[in-house]
Amino acid sequence: MANRSQNLQFLPTTEAETQSLGRDLASHFSIGDVICLDGPLGAGKTNFVKGLAQGLGFSGEVTSPSFPLVHEYKGGRLLLIHFDFFRLEKEEEVYALGFSDYLGEGLMAIEWGGKFPGVLPRHTKTITFEILPSGGRRIVVPTV
Repeated sequence: MANRSQNLQFLPTTEAETQSLGRDLASHFSIGDVICLDGPLGAGKTNFVKGLAQGLGFSGEVTSPSFPLVHEYKGGRLLLIHFDFFRLEKEEEVYALGFSDYLGEGLMAIEWGGKFPGVLPRHTKTITFEILPSGGRRIVVPTV
């Protein structure tokens, strides 16, 4: 993704629209890109990754890595490595997952990556997910 200071805002009203956004943005990512997905529980981070995987050409099931902490999705244009840092308490736990070994191997999508900013590469792009008072969602994406 290009490194620009502008952001784009999206207001999806359904899970399908959140997935569609991920699908649409998938073509803008390259091997070695890292995206941090920040937002509260239920804001759409995993649904976004489902669409991202589809957009990369992965046709299997995509699930939250909350308990295994990391999933790999192969068979698409890029390897998609999907981390979830929610249950982790220390940076050492991130490294114990083999985080460093994955850098540069594909596209990394990290839910709750903001918990450990010190482990994220400088080129990491943060996509912010918000739950609006109306119950809708706002997704803020750095310009691609």
